[in-house]
Amino acid sequence: MASLDQIFVTLKAWILGLLPEAVQPFASVMISISAIMAVFPGIFALTTVVERKLLGRFQNRPGPNRVGIPLTKIRLAGFGQFIADGIKSLTKEDVVPRNADKVVHFIAPFVLVVPSFLALSVLPVGRNMAALNFTETGLLFFFAIGAATEISVFMAGWSSRNKYSLLGAMRGIAQMLSYEIPLILSSLTVVMMVGSLSLVTIVEKQTGVQWGVFHNWHVFTPWGFADFLLFLTAACAEANRTPFDLPEAESELIAGYFTEYSGFKFALFFLGEYLGMFAISGVAITLFLGGWSAPFTFLDWVPSWLWFFGKLVAFILFFIWLRGTLPRLKVDQLMNLAWKFMLPMCLINLVVAGIWHFTAGWNDLLRWPLGLALLALPYCIFSRRFESRFQPRTYRYAS
Repeated sequence: MASLDQIFVTLKAWILGLLPEAVQPFASVMISISAIMAVFPGIFALTTVVERKLLGRFQNRPGPNRVGIPLTKIRLAGFGQFIADGIKSLTKEDVVPRNADKVVHFIAPFVLVVPSFLALSVLPVGRNMAALNFTETGLLFFFAIGAATEISVFMAGWSSRNKYSLLGAMRGIAQMLSYEIPLILSSLTVVMMVGSLSLVTIVEKQTGVQWGVFHNWHVFTPWGFADFLLFLTAACAEANRTPFDLPEAESELIAGYFTEYSGFKFALFFLGEYLGMFAISGVAITLFLGGWSAPFTFLDWVPSWLWFFGKLVAFILFFIWLRGTLPRLKVDQLMNLAWKFMLPMCLINLVVAGIWHFTAGWNDLLRWPLGLALLALPYCIFSRRFESRFQPRTYRYAS
């Protein structure tokens, strides 16, 4: 099983061994880039079909189940849909508004997609399988490169010369900036406990054993579980996923900041959003769910890369489930949740993590109740204050 775990590392080393030593560094970079640009867009293509099928099941309507190979009776269970979508995106007319800033309008989709690929490059998708291994700045690089998405959103909304696009861009920037703070604070807790910004080191610190059978995943601690929930909520908002999809609210803004995009440019925005969702899911897996490590010691024989992508698929299915279940928040609810609930809870959790660290010599029967109590009390206070400002929605139906 060790050979299967390192099969891709061995394959890359074998290919590099066939090349002259002078070109090996360049070839190594190209192989890593090719792997990222093949695997994650492939997952994106499959996700679009699976999402439509699952949403169709959730909402009691047929999903895409008839697209197959043209001029034949082969239907492929609808998985030819992403092939048809790709052909349509490549051949559809590219329409640009007459008054648009054509240069900025053209560049904006690429400013979204390129940082998404760069963010994926620092994720350790398996043992010894990180394309870019920054020994001390991996997480910092991820958040720094992710900040370019706000620039892309603003470029798309402003350059379109469309009020719907501009409103969507303003919503998107406000939402992303607001939820980046709890996202970074929840990550900071892990950095504080591990003592490193390296994503590879963070995973390795979670490969230890506790209680004889569990690996030391951060989610198996009170502060880690609370941080995971806060990070997951902020990640939904950063990825513009339901119930935080206000920048693209089709009932209000048509399609938000990319209303005036069509053809291949629209496909790039679509791809960039899903790649961003994969990247933020990968960081959540790395920070809280042990990265490529198994949850139990007796499952360590499973290849590490298989664990990572299995967790990634679980995250994708979770986001699809949320989209088919939850209604969209209102703008005031969205902003209040970030600033009046999530931000103070993240700050309190930093203190709880510090107490957990300095009570390492205590018995777990004392540490766990103390950690849970320090989190439960402020949660009840903040949640009650938050709920008191927003009355439950009432639905009235025509008689």
